[in-house]
Amino acid sequence: MASLNVGTLGEFLREQRRSAQLSLRQLADAAGVSNPYLSQIERGLRKPSAEILQQIAKALRISAETLYVQAGILDERERDETETRSVILADPLINERQKQVLLQIYESFRKENAPDPAAGDTPLGAPTGTGTPAGTYAGTGRPIGTPSGSADDDAEPSI
Repeated sequence: MASLNVGTLGEFLREQRRSAQLSLRQLADAAGVSNPYLSQIERGLRKPSAEILQQIAKALRISAETLYVQAGILDERERDETETRSVILADPLINERQKQVLLQIYESFRKENAPDPAAGDTPLGAPTGTGTPAGTYAGTGRPIGTPSGSADDDAEPSI
């Protein structure tokens, strides 16, 4: 966990407040904090708790995770994972069972793709030079959808 970066957090909050066209007093009222306290946060003089950041985020209609990252409370990668989970859980068009299945699949993909520093794995997205390129038939390198030269080339595509 990183140290609390209050200067950058305050500047970020001020920008968000201004783009939401809220006065300091309006945001303080909406977030349930005092006007002087919010002013001190914006000026980098105070370190708000995660609970206060959540209240401010709700008043600004932005994700609390965004403020946690700005404050150095949450790592960017953790935020991405948290936001993905939140979006899945908040979707009104899918039922609870479907949400749980999606979360299980998401977690299995994250585990499968996570680099293993002990094994010398490269970071995600870095070319490795191994494996079957996406969109090609396994073992052939032939792009999916191109005519084959033999019956063996008609194997299922690897994804």
